[in-house]
Amino acid sequence: MGATIDRKPADVQSSQSVPPVKRTNYRWMLAFFAMLMIFMNYIDRVNIAVAAPSIMRELHFTKVQLGFLQTVFFLSYALFQIPSGTLIEYFGHRKIVPISLAWWSVFTSLTALCHTFGSWAVIRALFGIGEAPAYPGLTSAFYNWFPKRDRGRAVGMMLLGSKLAPVFGIPVATLLMIHFGWRSIFWVFGAIGLLIALAYYLLLTTYPRESRFVNQAELEHIADGQPVAAPNQKKALAPWGRFLRSPQFWCIGVQLGMANFVSYVFIAWLPVYLLEAHHFSLKAMGFAAAIPELAFAVGNVFCGLLSDYLIGRKIATSKARAWLGGVGHLFCCFGLYLTAISDTKAATIFWLSVALAFLGFAMNSSWTSASDLGGKFSGSVSAGMNFLANLLGGMAPIVVAWVATGWGWKAAILVTALSGIIGATCWVFVRPDRPLEGTFEQIAAGA
Repeated sequence: MGATIDRKPADVQSSQSVPPVKRTNYRWMLAFFAMLMIFMNYIDRVNIAVAAPSIMRELHFTKVQLGFLQTVFFLSYALFQIPSGTLIEYFGHRKIVPISLAWWSVFTSLTALCHTFGSWAVIRALFGIGEAPAYPGLTSAFYNWFPKRDRGRAVGMMLLGSKLAPVFGIPVATLLMIHFGWRSIFWVFGAIGLLIALAYYLLLTTYPRESRFVNQAELEHIADGQPVAAPNQKKALAPWGRFLRSPQFWCIGVQLGMANFVSYVFIAWLPVYLLEAHHFSLKAMGFAAAIPELAFAVGNVFCGLLSDYLIGRKIATSKARAWLGGVGHLFCCFGLYLTAISDTKAATIFWLSVALAFLGFAMNSSWTSASDLGGKFSGSVSAGMNFLANLLGGMAPIVVAWVATGWGWKAAILVTALSGIIGATCWVFVRPDRPLEGTFEQIAAGA
């Protein structure tokens, strides 16, 4: 009897000492790959800006011709947004996103073979088509893989890639160009993109419950009390008629267009602006141009952390994202105005850094709000938003080239600053806490 009595407490103690299953955090692997994807997405865009002085000299292109090539890319990129959203929602991000990266990496490499203006235009158009599914695909993936209280940080990591690209890519591309010529830039980054596309396909799944690296505890965290998308759920086409009747849909697209206008100006022209307007040397330009891009990265990440904190602690609803986006546009406008009137190199870089830091607020708020507004149709909503945004923002390279050629770089930066006023106004009419005209269930049923 004594032995039995002694054994029972031991058994109870043993059962009570079993630690709870530790939650995996594999969803952040998706965020990491999203950062890599957008890093490549942007480095393959800024490469042409870094190589611009050499391209114009060797191929005898004018600023307006080079601006036209940038606009060709943005227009083809915009036109393929909505088809991309439909493909993503039907086939899933695991198939479409790596195909997208592989496609544009091939055309990045083929850029090195271009010798005529016509071949450049064709390659840039095909390059734009390849890049189109990236943002809608990753936004759709975030809806499946992250609860609302984590999405600001996930989007922050994704957008971090867009500015780590200039921070690290501009100096690396500059060194490649100095030592091996401008064509080497496109060969090297094209090859890297193909490797990342293969890794994405092998390591990620469309839904978290399909992944062997995600345990039940993480699945419950992702669900956060809400229905979780399942691999066998019925496919449904997005209700575009309902979206197009929504003022929110148009306003979030226009404000992202204004943010893109600023971003694309500096993707296309920052190196040339620093060389011509402020007389940086080529090597100094490569590193000075990275500072404002790093400031964008800091602003973007801070906005994601702040919005997740406010929503996670129930201090605010998703409406907080709209307020942060509007503030970002206004202070970006102010920073660009001070950039335009600055006379010294140091002041120019400082105020441009302030402007792009607050642009990071607008960008982060845009993509997290698209996920909140669209729900399971976030791929289509983000694609529609990005379509409109790139129709507007895609005109930036050629418009700014025209203004800079006719009136100088100061006028070009002041024109760019005006976009912040329009963007901030649009955010007044966006409510990320209210799905686009009804609940997701009503939308899916066509109510």
